[in-house]
Amino acid sequence: MNFIAVEPIPQGVDERGYSEMEQSTLDPGAQGKRLWSSDDVEAAEDASSSTVARGVIETAGGVETLTVWIGVERFDNGADVRVRVRFFADRPHEVEVAGFANARSVALSNLILTATMGNWARLRRLHLADRTVMPRELWPDFSGTAFTTHGRFPLAELARDGSAVVVSATGDEDDPWSADYSADTADHWRFLGLRASQTWRVDDPHPALEAAVNARWAYWASASPIPGGPAYENFEIIEPFRDGAAYRFSVEPLETEDS
Repeated sequence: MNFIAVEPIPQGVDERGYSEMEQSTLDPGAQGKRLWSSDDVEAAEDASSSTVARGVIETAGGVETLTVWIGVERFDNGADVRVRVRFFADRPHEVEVAGFANARSVALSNLILTATMGNWARLRRLHLADRTVMPRELWPDFSGTAFTTHGRFPLAELARDGSAVVVSATGDEDDPWSADYSADTADHWRFLGLRASQTWRVDDPHPALEAAVNARWAYWASASPIPGGPAYENFEIIEPFRDGAAYRFSVEPLETEDS
């Protein structure tokens, strides 16, 4: 349903690193930084690791968990990070991700873990505390093959579940699998499966936390228009870097029409 990309921002700069887009130095000629999996934190910092991790099963609070570490090739901006991925047996539609800076990293302003393929499900409803925001409201008459600027929403505009902050995005079609695509749309952009709500939850939000989205009119790496107009592509949480801060991302099937 989605992918999560790693996008660190060093202190003193505005430009992100892009795990999907930067050229690899470990794999010359390949676009995208190398990622590797490990069962322990030390191997997550070793770019020469070639072992495919099985994950570590533990029990926390009576709930079985599966933890995998993801190492990330050093970014062009000097960021050097790793990501802990954790699954919980009682949350079958959720993954928890947490970013950490390695010792050799430059100091970080942000470490953004972004859900980066909202166009596949054509997410168009961003559910805030007291309103729902559509791309056409944020970027009227937008078209072309680029990304929009980010729409950003501070903590005060986001829904709460106790002390946790929760922000969701859903599609606006009852039957997204029946869309009328342009003939040149690649097969991998044609939606399959169930409608779902994609949600970020942060149990201990930083006061400066924001939810952010951007949108596209055309599917990535093409000029093929998205059926129904622009849809959210990147859907993310942005807050000042905190080593090990955890973010929970879920994709919950929708059985009835959402509001």
